[in-house]
Amino acid sequence: MRLFLLPISTRRTLLYCKRLDVANAESSSWLDKGTAKAANIWAGWEQKEKGWQKKVVDYGNQALKRIPYEEWGLKSIPALSTRKEAAEESGKDKVEVIFPASLIPESNVLDVLKKLGTERQSLHRKWLIGSFIGMPISAPVALIPIIPNLPFFYLCYRAYSNYKALAGSKHVEFLVDKQLVAPKPSTILDQLYSNGKQPFQNDVAPPSAQAPSTDATEQMILHKSICKPIATELGVPELEIELDRAIWQVEKELQLEKEQREEKKELEERKKSASGDKME
Repeated sequence: MRLFLLPISTRRTLLYCKRLDVANAESSSWLDKGTAKAANIWAGWEQKEKGWQKKVVDYGNQALKRIPYEEWGLKSIPALSTRKEAAEESGKDKVEVIFPASLIPESNVLDVLKKLGTERQSLHRKWLIGSFIGMPISAPVALIPIIPNLPFFYLCYRAYSNYKALAGSKHVEFLVDKQLVAPKPSTILDQLYSNGKQPFQNDVAPPSAQAPSTDATEQMILHKSICKPIATELGVPELEIELDRAIWQVEKELQLEKEQREEKKELEERKKSASGDKME
């Protein structure tokens, strides 16, 4: 497999994996075969012009779009099997990490990889447990005729998704701890990012220890115009959708943070003004 570090903003990066041994990978497992079959059914529903299936797809796609891009990225990393662990630990399967050196200094790659691989583990465990708890609660909806049990299916998907993300994060943690990664700067990525390049900030501390983002410290780096070129050059077609989703989520979050700061500033100014009026 090969890992990619793709900056979205000056403080956020997408970690994504391209699997090189698809023929022998765990994608042949019954779970992944079932997922592939469900994806084909979903794609068929998307082609319908109207009806309940089309409505389910429309609502479903909106829900999927809101699943954190970090989770999608970690899901792309295969689980660490016993065979793979032995092969990687022997040094035969050292994993390349492709990144734009103009945005991420090579000396920071391992720290960034470690952070992205471990910071969400507790969150994925929590979601996994919560999804399993919610399944039997939502199961009775299936008794309603005609209407599909969407809450149950969604919880099943979220359980699967968080299980895959947790497995992927543990694989990354193993690679970093065992020093089994090989950073490889990409001049192609440097060229593609060049139009919107911003200095990279290596925030390796846990999210709770980081200072709040401001417009001065966090700006968008990735633009929609280069999502397809990046996916094409890296040979990962599905990456275009992942990057587009990440941009949408980060832009939305930064806009919300900006609005909250403006509201807070306005509130403080009103308090100062009110305090001044009382003094007079």
